[in-house]
Amino acid sequence: MEAKKILEVAAIENGTVLDHLPSEKVLKIVEILALHRESRITLGMNLESKQLGKKGIIKIEGRDLTEEEMNKIAILAPEVTVNQIKNYEVIKKKKIVLREIEPNTLRCNNPNCITNAEPVSTKFHIIEKKPLKVRCYFCERSIEKEEMVFL
Repeated sequence: MEAKKILEVAAIENGTVLDHLPSEKVLKIVEILALHRESRITLGMNLESKQLGKKGIIKIEGRDLTEEEMNKIAILAPEVTVNQIKNYEVIKKKKIVLREIEPNTLRCNNPNCITNAEPVSTKFHIIEKKPLKVRCYFCERSIEKEEMVFL
């Protein structure tokens, strides 16, 4: 029997690894984090996972994520694990937990909402976490996860 060949993704020296992402959310996370500007990123989609069956992973060389960025990721992928890497070692590992929606994270999809007509910061309250559903503070329109648009 022929030996199986396994291709491994190179480790990063310093930066951030987002693990246990839903594969279908990987490209959206790259978009909201504007990772096309980074020096080196590695994306994996539909990788085998004991927990999820299939998962995605993003390795970002030379960058730590802000709390604001982690909050956006938590909206899309509430089960993600964030690993902070220094000198090729994981120095910090944490699960992201969505506690609240930060102001100016999402756009209200109500065209008559004041946030779409005036220079007012958007503000949302979480109604349900699973599946995620939020309500606009100003017009009280409810928005489900698949309808959310990031600012």
